[in-house]
Amino acid sequence: MTITQTVEVFYSFRSPYCYLLTSRLLALQETFGVSITIRPVYPIAIRDPEFFKRTNKLYRSYHLKDSQRLAEYLKIPYRRPIPDPIIQDLETGHIEQKQPYIRNLTRMAQASSDEGYGLKFASAVMSLIWDGRTDNWHKGDAIESTCNAVGINYDTLNNKIRQNADLYEAKIKTNQSAQLSAGHWGVPLMVFNKEAFYGQDRFEMLCWRLEEKKLKTY
Repeated sequence: MTITQTVEVFYSFRSPYCYLLTSRLLALQETFGVSITIRPVYPIAIRDPEFFKRTNKLYRSYHLKDSQRLAEYLKIPYRRPIPDPIIQDLETGHIEQKQPYIRNLTRMAQASSDEGYGLKFASAVMSLIWDGRTDNWHKGDAIESTCNAVGINYDTLNNKIRQNADLYEAKIKTNQSAQLSAGHWGVPLMVFNKEAFYGQDRFEMLCWRLEEKKLKTY
């Protein structure tokens, strides 16, 4: 019996780099016959609310330019989300205590991962949030329609996270501890055979490692 190898991906729904990696993860799954396990974590702004107050002033401006450039290079539709999944004052860096958008998204992502379709959920919902097709992605039935369109039963998913919020929070916390144990704090962090590859720019190196292990399927 063939045992499918697994690549774990520590993944944040506020990260443009996670969004811009997702289509390559889908291709990776097919090309190498590996299983992609999405392990959702909260953005650094939630894990470390003082992060943006400590970081260099150039961090945000470079990050904005670089993510836009990468999207153009990869020919992927891209626009910063409206609204931002994190409620934050971008001038002061202050993070609001209540964060309904990102908490709901991350819990749903964990519930999806538990059911074996974490990558499908990430692909569909991240495109809704980041590809610029709509404002106010968080309103109405936008997320519901997006999930249902790819065969994910939104009502079932939503009921799970509402009835078991503490359970999913605990699982997200476990992911965050595992992320650090893997060797990095950032996203996207891809881990194969306990070897960590941080950042979408290490995707090709991950592919090289998979090829070295003779996992390529074509």
